Amino acid sequence: MPRKPRRKTVSNLIIVSDIHAGCRMGLCPAEGITLDDGGTYFPSAFQQYMYKCWEEFWTGWVPRVTKGEPWALVVNGDALDGVHHGATTQVSHNLEDQARIALALLQPVVGRAAEYYHIRGTEAHVGKSAAEEERLARELGAIPDSEGRHARWELHYEMQGEDGAPRRIHVTHHTGTPSTSPAAAAAIMREVSEMYEECGRWAKAGSDVVVRSHVHRYVQVQLPGARGLQIGATTPGWQGRTPFGYRLAGKMRTPQFGGLLVRVGDDGLFVRSKVWGIGD
Repeated sequence: MPRKPRRKTVSNLIIVSDIHAGCRMGLCPAEGITLDDGGTYFPSAFQQYMYKCWEEFWTGWVPRVTKGEPWALVVNGDALDGVHHGATTQVSHNLEDQARIALALLQPVVGRAAEYYHIRGTEAHVGKSAAEEERLARELGAIPDSEGRHARWELHYEMQGEDGAPRRIHVTHHTGTPSTSPAAAAAIMREVSEMYEECGRWAKAGSDVVVRSHVHRYVQVQLPGARGLQIGATTPGWQGRTPFGYRLAGKMRTPQFGGLLVRVGDDGLFVRSKVWGIGD
């Protein structure tokens, strides 16, 4: 059963994305996973390192930065790797196998969260209309949107500020940019600017924080505003570099793993990150 939101008690939003379960460069539990045909896939040394970062993120960093308070979870798309671009880097092309990996990774985390929301990712990875992501989110009990979708296209989230006024966070998966850091910074700045332009045209309240994913790269931009900082950020992912990644810009960059905290506290609204690189 999906959980009901408890907005008044939650002032921490934890956002992770781009797990790509089922990819041999994606996350996999350290003990491996039993496949549909009864065989077992065991993670590589690289995947074991990344899984140690995943465990440290949830058992060390998240309790520390949330100060032991309740937190809401957002999985911001591409939880499965899918069958895409003619790639041969998947553990299995059976999407049931990939879903088993995603469930093994996310069920313990969802169990600790006060609220859980799931955002739909890229169709190439999670199917047309993100059908595989919807199936996963339903099984994990994500809070549905107003249309009953457990995996939604976007999330508008509110937390109460120290002045009693709402602080608005907007989360969706895609941002149109290459994955180099300068381009990602320009793209998230553009999204913040376009959001305020659109809100100004229609006399609507804008979001204080805009979060995007897809580029597997952490970037944050800040602008001053009447209620404090206006923040845009992109999330790191949980996947190593694939053959497809070697064809993209930024060929010297190393993968990033981690996630974000959006928090309202005594010192206002802010975004913090935890990011690992290779060999950290």
